[in-house]
This record gives sequence, C-alpha cells and structure tokens, in this order.
Amino acid sequence: MVWALALAAVIWIVGGRAGWPRQARSLALGLLYVAVLALAILAPASPLGGNVGEWLVLGGIGAVVWAYAFGLKLLRRRVRPENRPPELRTDTFAPGEIERYARHIVLRELGGPGQKRLKTSSILVVGAGGLGSPAMLYLAAAGVGTIGVIDDDAVEATNLQRQVIHTDARIGMPKVFSAEAAMKTLNPFVTVRPYHRRLTAEIAGDLVADYDLVLDGCDDLDTRYVLNAACNAARVPLISGALSQWEGQLTTYAPWEGTPCYACIFPEKPAPGLAPTCAEAGVLGPLPGILGTMMAAEAVKELTGAGQGHRGRMAIYDALWGEHRTIALTRRPDCPVCGGA
Repeated sequence: MVWALALAAVIWIVGGRAGWPRQARSLALGLLYVAVLALAILAPASPLGGNVGEWLVLGGIGAVVWAYAFGLKLLRRRVRPENRPPELRTDTFAPGEIERYARHIVLRELGGPGQKRLKTSSILVVGAGGLGSPAMLYLAAAGVGTIGVIDDDAVEATNLQRQVIHTDARIGMPKVFSAEAAMKTLNPFVTVRPYHRRLTAEIAGDLVADYDLVLDGCDDLDTRYVLNAACNAARVPLISGALSQWEGQLTTYAPWEGTPCYACIFPEKPAPGLAPTCAEAGVLGPLPGILGTMMAAEAVKELTGAGQGHRGRMAIYDALWGEHRTIALTRRPDCPVCGGA
C-alpha cells in the first residue's frame, strides 16, 4: 500500500508542477485507485500491498473528502464576494437609467443632482423581513446605487403574509438571496450585496462603516443595540423602524448631530413578555409595508437633503384607529453610547 500511496503523491505533485489542471490530476488518481483495487483482487500478493478491504475503506474516505470539498465549493460560489458578478459602476448613469428615474428628476427637491446622489450612495438594510422588504423594493426602484442586506433567516410560508419581497417559489431560500433576486429583477442597474449571516458586534463596526446610511428593520433587540453602537461609532445615520400588532414607529438617529440614539430612548431591554415578537403577538400584514415604505422615503431624503426628516422626532402610526402622531425625542446626557457625542 505504501508504494501505491507514494505513486499517487508523485502523480499529484509532479503533475501539478507540469501544469496539469486539478481535474486531470484527480482523474489520474481515480484511475490509479481502480487499477490498484483490481490488482488487489486479482493478485493479493502484489508488491503494492494492502488487501481489498483496506483499499475499499481508503476509497470510501476519499469519496467523503471529495464530497465535502465539492459541497463547500458550491457554497462559496453563492456567498463569497470574489465569486459574485462584478459590481456595476455607480458614478455614471447607464443607457436607459435617466428615463427610468424621470419622475424623480422632475421633482424640484431632487432633480438630476439628487438622483445622482442616490446613484452614488450606499445603504445597508439590517433584516430582510417585514420592514426591510418594502424598503428594499422602493430603494432599488428609486435607484440607490448599492444596497447591502444582512439576515441569517430563510424564507418561510408564514413570512409571505407581509414580507412582500419574497415569493412562494423561494420558500427555503436564504432571505438575503431572495431579496437580491427581487431587487435585481426590479432594477438591474442596482448593485446588491447580500450577507447571509447574523449581525454581531464582531462584524458590525466594519460593515456599517462601508455604507452611507443604515436601515434597521430587524426584530431582535440585542441586534438593535449592537447596530446602534456601531452606527454611532462610525457616524453613519440610522433609520430605525419597529412594529407591534397594529402600530408602527420610526425615527432617525444621528447623535453626533444632536439627536438621541436608540439607547437614549430605550436604555434597557423590556422585561420578558413585554415586547413580544410578531410570531408571538401577530402583526397586521399591510403595516410593515406602510412603515417600510416610510423608511425608504426617509432614506431618500437623508441621502439627497430634501425636505425634513425624522431626526429628533418619532413618527407613530396606529393602523387600528387610523391615527398618525409625532413626538419629540431628547438625548440623555448620561447615555453610555452617545453621551459624549
């Protein structure tokens, strides 16, 4: 057996130095294995050594290793940036884009310069669920040049009642890839960066710093605190939305410019049971669409400087009674996140 393994090593190393592709060397090793196995069956006293059982076990191990490597390669093709299509240029408009954004360009508050700012801007959307779904669709349609989306969930049937960016055919697909497909179908001129993973403190700082604006559409309080701290440290404005059954709210945090941060308004997590998730308490299907679309509108204003946004103010919408109200927000000087901003 030692001689056969030595011959296999020679084939792999010498073949590699001779310029043989990996596929050709793998085929050569496969042929060698078949030949040695046949020799072990027909001539057990062969100098190559080893019995049939040993060679079968070795072949099984090799098959498992190959299957693992092949599966890993397929996975990396889906998620590694270097294996994704090259990003589109965001500094110039492609043929057909001016016509696409004509209704924006004729708006006095936006015009050509405002649309150019959208084209050259980047937004990170945290959460591809109820709030992120309509927000991403409208941001892509509006022509935001680069849209990143981070989420570690996959599409489920229960999502489709409100998460309009996903479809029945994409149940089981990671939400970020489903969202990417929908946005690219809507606007092929947009660059989409999907991150199929959970946002953690270890990656939040570097990720947020790559974007001009962040939209918080997640349903996890721990993630909200991590995101708030990262945006404050990187000085990236954070548009935050939240839902509860029939009611939704949104505001924009930019503490370095005088607004409170998320930790100012919610210094501590509520006690268990006081802030149930959508899965626990339910949520009106159209409500995330209303709030998510409002978040997209706030993002357009933040990026272009049009109108008045919701910095220092929180918009609250009660869908059950059809009421809109806005409340003022103030900073806490002793806030451990932004108190010194």
